[in-house]
Amino acid sequence: MGRAFEYRRAAKEARWDKMSKVFPKLAKAITIAAKEGGIDPDMNPKLRAAISAAKAENMPKDNIDAAIKRANGKDSTDIKTIFYDGKAAHGTQIIVECATDNPTRTVANVKAIFHKNGGEILPSGSLSFMFSRKSVFELEKPTKDIEELELELIDFGLEEIELEGESLYVYGDYTSFGTLSEGIEKLGLEVKKARLEYIPTSSISLNEEEMSEVEKLLDKLEDDDDVQAVYTNIE
Repeated sequence: MGRAFEYRRAAKEARWDKMSKVFPKLAKAITIAAKEGGIDPDMNPKLRAAISAAKAENMPKDNIDAAIKRANGKDSTDIKTIFYDGKAAHGTQIIVECATDNPTRTVANVKAIFHKNGGEILPSGSLSFMFSRKSVFELEKPTKDIEELELELIDFGLEEIELEGESLYVYGDYTSFGTLSEGIEKLGLEVKKARLEYIPTSSISLNEEEMSEVEKLLDKLEDDDDVQAVYTNIE
């Protein structure tokens, strides 16, 4: 079977490894969204966005349905969204978003990851003035004129629009998530991803060596089962 078989097996194992890490995180996001805004996607823009993100990663429909159903289960009340602030080398600031049913375990794990990888966890809220919470939508590159879209979306809460490669990024205040989602749907734009994110008010630039050092910490954080997202001030 030779090298081609080994390559296919390695590719398949890498894909399985990614799914084993990504699917539970996506399922938690769906459950939390359904718990917060109801299990009907038509009435819950955050749930629609979470489902879209799951479908983009080829998450099976049964997994999605199970995650929605879990929102009404007894164990759903135990899942909480918690944010941790931290810093790393070269002026790197980090906000870690977690979804957990055991905050004691999660904070211990997050602290250990920072400590073992050259970082330091900070008191909660330390970085709140250095980041702004925004609604962020990644869309398929539209055929429609970007300036025209910008004018139409301003009425729905658009603050900024940016074309990058084959994706169009739409930004608004975190309170505008529902109205922006409605506007994007009305204009027939295809959503790749949508979520509330922390955007730095000012960013830093790292060289290759510095980035390599900081990435060790970021990778360990992202690999943790309770970590949903990691935000930094790195441009």
